[in-house]
Amino acid sequence: MARRAGRPKTKDLPLGSVLLVEDDALIAMSIEQALLDGGASAVMICSSTADAMTALRDSQPDGLVLDVHLSDRDDGWALAELVNSVGPNPPRIVFSTGAPQDIPAEIAELGPVLEKPYDPADLIAALRQPPRPGLLARLRKALA
Repeated sequence: MARRAGRPKTKDLPLGSVLLVEDDALIAMSIEQALLDGGASAVMICSSTADAMTALRDSQPDGLVLDVHLSDRDDGWALAELVNSVGPNPPRIVFSTGAPQDIPAEIAELGPVLEKPYDPADLIAALRQPPRPGLLARLRKALA
């Protein structure tokens, strides 16, 4: 398989299971299909932060695609911060938003930020990358 010029030499991770937090049903269905076509083993869709919290209590996805402006909260990135701080193997996080400037810089460091509309191939590529260090890991490193 030919490699594209400029592509980093990292081993792509399998998509595995993905939790998609998106409150627009049409966008959610489109992203779900793109994830399944891209090799995700399962996709769970949640339309609110509350639903996502319930889903995260019941399972640990390999990836999290997070719309940051949801119908029940306008700070959906708080979910990424929480998920990244509660366990040793947090899911890979990708932010999906129409307003990337609204994500605090320290939160945006948790995963790639894709501005809507984006190419589904960019989402698949972002989810195949290793997870970024969480806030606590970066703080520990800074204090060491």
